[in-house]
Amino acid sequence: MGVAGATLGIVSVNAGTPSRLGVRSNGSVVYSAIAKRPVPGDSVWLDWQNLSGDRQGDTRVHGGVDKAVYCYSGDHFAAWAAELGRPVEAAAFGENLTVSGATEASVCIGDVWRWGDAVVQVAQPRYPCFKVAMHTRVKDMEARFVASGRSGWYLRVLRPGEVPARGDIVVEQRDPAGLSVLDAHWAFSSDQPEDIARIQPLLALDTLADSWKRMLRRRVRIVENRAS
Repeated sequence: MGVAGATLGIVSVNAGTPSRLGVRSNGSVVYSAIAKRPVPGDSVWLDWQNLSGDRQGDTRVHGGVDKAVYCYSGDHFAAWAAELGRPVEAAAFGENLTVSGATEASVCIGDVWRWGDAVVQVAQPRYPCFKVAMHTRVKDMEARFVASGRSGWYLRVLRPGEVPARGDIVVEQRDPAGLSVLDAHWAFSSDQPEDIARIQPLLALDTLADSWKRMLRRRVRIVENRAS
């Protein structure tokens, strides 16, 4: 999917509503919508913040216009299955949209896709929280997500519409900066000089979500404090 006009495949479209996920070590009950299921029918409505039938358990950190759709590459499932020693299938990580033919390395921040009647734009990587470990029942899943770079990414909605649950998504526009989701992930997560050097170009992107820019600015302060 290196050029405009390329397509990626829809593996599954998934939605869910908050339910009891588990209990933390301090005794607090955790509710989350991470346990998603494929939507019924051939299509579903996508509005500015959600697929129809999808909600978030904690809107302080999940959802919003820059996180309307969580997208994950099914191309990673074989690697995860080998690593975890068990099958991994669509919606395994709480994603709304499981795709094929695209990964964090090939998808750029700011890319614009046409998905059925809707138009969406790549806004930021996902940074995992403790709920992914609870959901997958893999104790160190947060660390595995970060170390692998297989984070998935969020889409903002530029035009709401009815979206198909199968078929293809068309890449309408590639962002000219060419900074990938993986670049954005490592800019925050890596100490390598080449990754740190991408922070300022990423901060200059109008299409990068403000929440990720805030994370990168914190990263800059950490790097500067370490050097002083």
